[in-house]
Amino acid sequence: MQVSKRFLALLEQQLAQFTDRPDLQALVVYVAVPETSGQPSLVAIGHWPRSLALAERSSANNTAANARRWLALRDDSLLLGALRVDADRWPWPDSLSERLEATARCLTEALRLDLEQQRLGRELSQRDDQLRLLVHQLRNPLAALRTFGQLLRRRLDGDPRNLPLVDSLLGEQRQISRYVEAIDHLTDAPALVSSEGATAALLLPPALSQGETQTLEQILRPLFDRAAATANLQGRPWQAPTELPAWQGDGSALSEIVANLLENAFRYSRSGGGIGVHLSQNERLELSIWDSGPPIPADERERIFAKGVRGSSGSTLQGSGLGLALARDLAQSLGGDLDLVVPANTINPALPAEGNAFQISLPLQPPS
Repeated sequence: MQVSKRFLALLEQQLAQFTDRPDLQALVVYVAVPETSGQPSLVAIGHWPRSLALAERSSANNTAANARRWLALRDDSLLLGALRVDADRWPWPDSLSERLEATARCLTEALRLDLEQQRLGRELSQRDDQLRLLVHQLRNPLAALRTFGQLLRRRLDGDPRNLPLVDSLLGEQRQISRYVEAIDHLTDAPALVSSEGATAALLLPPALSQGETQTLEQILRPLFDRAAATANLQGRPWQAPTELPAWQGDGSALSEIVANLLENAFRYSRSGGGIGVHLSQNERLELSIWDSGPPIPADERERIFAKGVRGSSGSTLQGSGLGLALARDLAQSLGGDLDLVVPANTINPALPAEGNAFQISLPLQPPS
């Protein structure tokens, strides 16, 4: 069992504080190493003074043996190691005893944290390896889907009714491929433990946050096509603007926002209820995804934007409670915001008199 360089540096610092004790002859710290027999063996990993020879560190028969004592470094019932104390007398003076016990407690906690970090590091490394393997294997069926889709498109050339469906399938395949590549890149950066109480924004991975400038037509039209197909399958009314303003901005971010909001609308609104998108442009671009009810309870309307929080209407359905948190964080990263407006006709009298509208408000010019 190895310990980290940081632990060894702490160990050296802890032992060096006893240079003012002439009644101490040696201090040796051991770490417990499991054996095949099930019984741990103790391996020396640090000592004081530095001039202490290896033979003196491990010898059980020296002049201090009758005054030698051991302080266990124990995490509950688990023996992590031991601190060996060679002094010129026993019992120790109270002042020395208190310092040695405090040092043993410090080393116990540091060793426990060090071993736990190493265990988590090994698990993370194994998980990264499995993730890379899964991503690698996912590329094969995705490539096959692209090939079959392209072949089908060739066969349907000249069929204006079905060709858009194939183009939509190929577009979804490209989007899934982007997600797969983004997952693959997650293993490139080391995992960092955030400080307690940190509230970092829930933004997209770097591989997806390309910041590519696109027109509103390029961003929204594929999402509208997807929503229209979903509404058709579910037997819902679907309304989308036929003309889109000449707005340009971060295509990746806005696409993710609208995709999450549309998915929520189809998943959580009442069966058969209408869903649509409303757009207006004055001092800001305002894009609203609305449904026809039931309205989200008043006491939940702000809480549902928190990470991991789900409303009562979706408590029995699958979901992580991250979609709205991600959407709001992304909207704010674009210099805008995301709010819930109830009822929907508060935005425009033509919208339903009940139901919910999630309104994205964005500056007309993207932030520099």
